[in-house]
Amino acid sequence: MYLVWRDPAVPVEVFSAALRERSAPRLVEAGARGVQVNVADGAVAGALIRMTELDPQPEAIVGVWVDSARDAARAPLDAALGAEAARLAAYVVTESEPLPNTAHPAAPGERTPGFANVALLRRPADMTPAAWLDAWQGQHTDVAIEIQSTFGYVQNAVVRAVTPDAPAIDAVVEELFPIEALTSMHAFFAADDDDELGRRLVLMGESTGRFGADRDLDVVPTSRYVMQPRP
Repeated sequence: MYLVWRDPAVPVEVFSAALRERSAPRLVEAGARGVQVNVADGAVAGALIRMTELDPQPEAIVGVWVDSARDAARAPLDAALGAEAARLAAYVVTESEPLPNTAHPAAPGERTPGFANVALLRRPADMTPAAWLDAWQGQHTDVAIEIQSTFGYVQNAVVRAVTPDAPAIDAVVEELFPIEALTSMHAFFAADDDDELGRRLVLMGESTGRFGADRDLDVVPTSRYVMQPRP
């Protein structure tokens, strides 16, 4: 997984097009088996939910499925993205997909309907990795799927950073939502009325609080493009 920062002098739509039209083909040529581009473009600019720890925050998250992340094998991938970026940070992750997007798939290179929230999680210092993973993947997963309007859910646990000066994060989470959820909390939580919304907000706060995802996190609303379907 790559976090990608945009040069402020480059308009976000130009940045998005460059990642999709120039970087993605180069990544495939360099051996990537799958490529996905998530970018915080104009389509998601009005999002109600956005949380910021990193300053500046990356405006794109690029998933690249590869056979090896060692420096020599990764160099052409770094170069393909670095040509369009002000800064890069790359991580080896293990992927879990508890809710595949079967409801609203898009053709390769086309924008996935709705939007994708990408969250960068950090494990609390007082939790062991095993306890944190259990609270997150073992306990929270079903809660998140049950009380939100998500139609896709991907959990990437960070194994290690592989680029210098990469920010310390422990997971990259992607949740897909219908476009109505961009500006409506009721739509976000699939709640028909205020009482149900309140109940679901309490459940979410309790569940995320068990593994520190109620604080110290980045949430980046994005448009999602699967450029090369992963194997």
